[in-house]
Amino acid sequence: MNNKGKDIAEGSSSTSRLLSSPPDHHHHQYQHQQPPPTPPLSRYESQKRRDWNTFGQYLRNQRPPVALTQCNSNHVLDFLRYLDLFGKTKVHLQGCGYFGQPEPPGPCTCPLRQAWGSLDALIGRLRAAYEENGGLPETNPFASGAIRVYLREVRDSQAKARGIPYKKKKKKRNNPILKTNNDEISNSSMH
Repeated sequence: MNNKGKDIAEGSSSTSRLLSSPPDHHHHQYQHQQPPPTPPLSRYESQKRRDWNTFGQYLRNQRPPVALTQCNSNHVLDFLRYLDLFGKTKVHLQGCGYFGQPEPPGPCTCPLRQAWGSLDALIGRLRAAYEENGGLPETNPFASGAIRVYLREVRDSQAKARGIPYKKKKKKRNNPILKTNNDEISNSSMH
């Protein structure tokens, strides 16, 4: 065997000795101190984190920058209006010939906006993220009445402009038996 082959053979045997030798106690202990890998975030959690980071960046880009603790519903409303710059939903204006038509036959110059459903879902995620990041429910700017009014106005105006009536989904009754029993109880207590 030439020297090169001998080195490879020796390298192989020394490698196998290292692999077969018992692990170093300190190394073994270190392995147990590492936290287990966290499971990947759900789609909702990932989106919530991205939305929260985007809103934080929006506040930092204000002149002067706005601290999260100073954020109020006016900042949130400004953010929602800013997002309209990136909207993809055609919202026909009152004077447009296609106003109120769900499927207009041709193009028009009316603006693109964020769809109401997207804004509504965004506010839900940001409201949750605010409290998860230490904000108090009483001071949550995403849960203010001004935001609810704004979202309602956007929903109604988009429905009219696009000729698509908004229908509130009816809540399902989960347990009709329970309701019947409660009715009987309340009726019997009245007699």
